[in-house]
Amino acid sequence: MAGSGRAPGLPGTAAVGAASPSVSAPRDSRSAARNHPGGGSWTPWLYLAPALVVLGGLLLYPIYQLGLISFFRYTQAQVSGGEPTSFEGFGNYAELFGDGQFWQVLLATVLFAAACVGATLAVGCALAVLLTRVRAVPRLALMLAALGAWATPAVTGSTVWLFLFDPDFGPVNRLLGLGDHSWTYGRYSAFLLVLLEVVWCSFPFVMVTVYAGIRAVPAEVLEAAALDGASQWRIWRSVLAPMLRPILAVVTIQSVIWDFKVFTQIYVMTNGGGIAGQNLVLNVYAYQKAFASSQYGLGSAIGVVMLLILLAVTLGYLRSLRRQGEEL
Repeated sequence: MAGSGRAPGLPGTAAVGAASPSVSAPRDSRSAARNHPGGGSWTPWLYLAPALVVLGGLLLYPIYQLGLISFFRYTQAQVSGGEPTSFEGFGNYAELFGDGQFWQVLLATVLFAAACVGATLAVGCALAVLLTRVRAVPRLALMLAALGAWATPAVTGSTVWLFLFDPDFGPVNRLLGLGDHSWTYGRYSAFLLVLLEVVWCSFPFVMVTVYAGIRAVPAEVLEAAALDGASQWRIWRSVLAPMLRPILAVVTIQSVIWDFKVFTQIYVMTNGGGIAGQNLVLNVYAYQKAFASSQYGLGSAIGVVMLLILLAVTLGYLRSLRRQGEEL
């Protein structure tokens, strides 16, 4: 029939034909801008440029100076101008690696940092799960208490913990019936005391971050796991932990960096490293070499070694996550 189709010249057909270019034009313009050489590719870097300049001044230049000083003989004599600065090459590193105390301190630092990271993650994740199980008032009280611990300066927190475990006036010994037991006298008890303080001031970051990640998990997923009869531990291990792996990667890396370079807690609570240096960690060891002994080149070499260790651990951990298919 003549009226069964629309003639090519009718207004309806013209309207449809006119609408097609208008719909596809923005898409074509976006693809053209994306494919154009230099079109839009530098825009993100322009936004990041101010932050990169600040980071370059605050991080890259000090790292450059740290590495530079580590290759020179730089003591108090050179600082005061009494003797000229001499290039030592890898002499400071050879002296450092030939010192048996350095390897003992390195081993103690690695073990102490690993214990701190593990305890911090365990406490933070457990309390994050607890926050999802309690009512609003207990949740708010726990959050405020945790943020108070997080906001406490390290020197203040260390001093308070020393008072709590003081052999003469501390309430902990009285509650435990330990008499005048000194927690800072023994090597392992002193490390344990410092570990408790480090965990106390570090777990709020893990707790808040993991709690935010748990709240982002769809409730239907958790309900389905509960209906299948999974326990709370099984839900965490099989459901929450895999879904929160990118968040756990961030808090783990942050904890490794913070706990590996602990300084204030060790220095304050063990009076500079404990009896005969039994509680030294690398950061305090570097401080003693650089400032107590005025061997600034050797102290800088320790700093470079710490930086390389942290970079290796961080990059290795990120690479293992990428192999598992995680996008960070």
